[in-house]
Amino acid sequence: MRIILGTMPRAMNWGGIACRRRPACIIAKEFKMRNRILAIAAIAGAISAPIAAQAQSDTVGIVRGGSVIIDDDVDGIAVDRRPAFREYIVRERVPNYTIQDRVIVGGVLPEAGITYYDVPQTYGPTPYRYTVVNGQTVLVEPRSRRIVQVVE
Repeated sequence: MRIILGTMPRAMNWGGIACRRRPACIIAKEFKMRNRILAIAAIAGAISAPIAAQAQSDTVGIVRGGSVIIDDDVDGIAVDRRPAFREYIVRERVPNYTIQDRVIVGGVLPEAGITYYDVPQTYGPTPYRYTVVNGQTVLVEPRSRRIVQVVE
């Protein structure tokens, strides 16, 4: 066995010391850098996802095991028309119905015992009907009787 001092055999190329300008080494370094950038981007995305979800204007509520989106932009009574709509309800003397469940968006009203009324066109076009339940005026989807808006 012959040992040459001052040189390193190719098989003992530890850590790429002798491989500084070869194309294969440059490509390997580029892959390492790309993988590091992708890892940093993935971590940043994972950290920022909950923050972005909280920044949204919609509120999510839980109703009997399911999620319901509460959206003020629903085809209901617009925010600026709500005071006038409440006055209309008082003028019309709409009866108040009492139920045992809480009155929340996404809740379903009973099939019998409650009368639903059409919303006058002066308060905006809407496919929903209204009634007063537990002292609260609510907009209801006619077919499913699901509460889509509590008019406060």
